[in-house]
Amino acid sequence: MTNSILSKTLLVCLVQAGSVFFALSAKAQSTSEVGIGLGGLVYKGELAPSYQFRNNRPAVTAFYRKDISAPVTLRAAVMGGLLRADDANVKGVNGNTAPLPAARRANMKGNLIELSGALEYNFFDFHNRKDKVHFTPYVVVGLAAFLANTTTQSNAVGAESFNKKGSVLGLAVPAGFGLKLALSRHWNLGLEAGARKAFTDELDHASTQSPVLVNNHDQDWYFYNGVSISYTFYKIHCPDSYKENKQLLR
Repeated sequence: MTNSILSKTLLVCLVQAGSVFFALSAKAQSTSEVGIGLGGLVYKGELAPSYQFRNNRPAVTAFYRKDISAPVTLRAAVMGGLLRADDANVKGVNGNTAPLPAARRANMKGNLIELSGALEYNFFDFHNRKDKVHFTPYVVVGLAAFLANTTTQSNAVGAESFNKKGSVLGLAVPAGFGLKLALSRHWNLGLEAGARKAFTDELDHASTQSPVLVNNHDQDWYFYNGVSISYTFYKIHCPDSYKENKQLLR
């Protein structure tokens, strides 16, 4: 009985949420944006088990946004950047290099290119110049395809299998949050930080390594954080009276 009530409650909530979404979507928006961004790309995987700010390497992005309702924006983007990791930067509890990384002494360098499509949910209508609030926090989730070219090396005895170089083509799920600020009617400033779950363990060529040297059950991640500038285009709707009698426009 409890499960039945819970299922019905969830169904009602989903129907109501869907009704709100479609009601907002029906109110068509007439804005779109093109922009560029500059930030950092960070790898997380076997050679960097946790997020390490020191592994930030330059990355750039270009994107197109289309507002389909006041809160919902669709985004297409291309992003490229460098990847870097080193066992020497993985510290243990005593502050020294952790035992396994110290034994492997491996490092990874490379680059990554990503194509993505995402949905952004804006908490405020920051394009509305009638409002006093011209900024909004937002969350984003999507799907991406990436191509990574990396080289992993080790100078430790017994870890020669880490000396690999190659390309990896895969899928990832981007998710993150950010802030948009309308500087003027057309120009916007943005900040964003997000993670990409990669469905592969081959960014660092670790999936085929010996279980003695790696954890084969963890897949890789990469992160992007950066600042962007974008330009907003507005589509002016012509009233029906002018459409029917174009001479009024003269």
